Amino acid sequence: MTPATPEAPNGASAQARQLFWLGACYFFFYSILGVMVPYLGVFFESRGFNPQEIGILLAIVLGTRVIAPNVWARVADRTGMRVELVKAGAAAAAITYTSFFVEGSFLYLAASLVVYTFFWNAILAQLEVVTLDTLGNNPQRYGAIRSWGSVGYICLVVGGGFAIEHFGAQILPYLGMVLFLGMLACALPLKAERQQKDESPAPKGKVVTPAVFWFLLSALLLQMSAGPFYGFFVLYLKQAGYAESLAGIMVALGVTAEIGMFMMAPRLLKRFGVMPLMAVSILMTAARWLMMAFGVEHVSIIALSQLLHAFTFGLVHAASIQFVYQHFDKRHQSQGQALYASIGFGMGGALGIWICGYIWGDGSGAMWTWVFAAICAFLSMLAVCFIPREPRAQDTAMPAHG
Repeated sequence: MTPATPEAPNGASAQARQLFWLGACYFFFYSILGVMVPYLGVFFESRGFNPQEIGILLAIVLGTRVIAPNVWARVADRTGMRVELVKAGAAAAAITYTSFFVEGSFLYLAASLVVYTFFWNAILAQLEVVTLDTLGNNPQRYGAIRSWGSVGYICLVVGGGFAIEHFGAQILPYLGMVLFLGMLACALPLKAERQQKDESPAPKGKVVTPAVFWFLLSALLLQMSAGPFYGFFVLYLKQAGYAESLAGIMVALGVTAEIGMFMMAPRLLKRFGVMPLMAVSILMTAARWLMMAFGVEHVSIIALSQLLHAFTFGLVHAASIQFVYQHFDKRHQSQGQALYASIGFGMGGALGIWICGYIWGDGSGAMWTWVFAAICAFLSMLAVCFIPREPRAQDTAMPAHG
């Protein structure tokens, strides 16, 4: 996609319209995430599934991230039809999500999740590329567009908590359907332009260097540590006697802290560098999970642990995006981002939720899921310490953003 130039008023107007709809797409995409991540476990519990089954079902949501972004990225790279894939993914996700209204068996719901999350999880990577292509020489504006996703997440994680508290968990499929349709409605006006393929010779050398290996291992362990948060945070607070609405407010508090960190990340990265910030942030994540394990009876400790989400996701993600940019050449940037997303958020998140489902058991092991999370985070920090210093594929620093 050829970015609009400031010298052409019509082009600038077209760019503004494109960015408006992209911001709206981010809003609805992360709104869906704001409903699904905190409350899907509560929804499955209301349908009579045990914690082990819930862990497997929630692992599927993240597990499709291992495959979907890579499959769709390959298609996008070969065809250049990124906007068309965003539209197709939004339409297919909305259509297949209707299967969620049927109160089927465990296997039926597992199949339903595999299908609709395959299309949903493939949208974001293409959305990111389209946004950066549209911004052209102004990538620093990315944060302003991406922040609409955080706004959507906050709105739905708070609103969803109140809705479930008043109408019950069976309201969730209806909320999700409205959001999937909203995502489709905002994707349709996006202007599609075929991207030109890069015909230059592929650079020589390994894609997965020792530094990249340790980075990906760290990302996998860190997302494993987030397993109890992704899958059982609301159930954990309910078990401690809190309402879903409070759980929603706590999740929103974490995302608000994340937004603030995104604003500060470029300055912090410039001053301290990627590796020190990544190590410190992951160490603070380990402390966060220990707070959840041993301080759940105190609302103030829960709130403090949620403020540390600024480091768990905000600063770590900003540093990770910078790491990928520095260690993958231009030809392999898409591959690098896909590896980071699929191995970290996909494989790591799925493994973490699956394992925590078994540790949770009948609920008596709830505290130990957070201890497991803290151990994974500490191991993730050690993996960062093993990342060797080596020549970077790109020397031009990219503005940090999440």
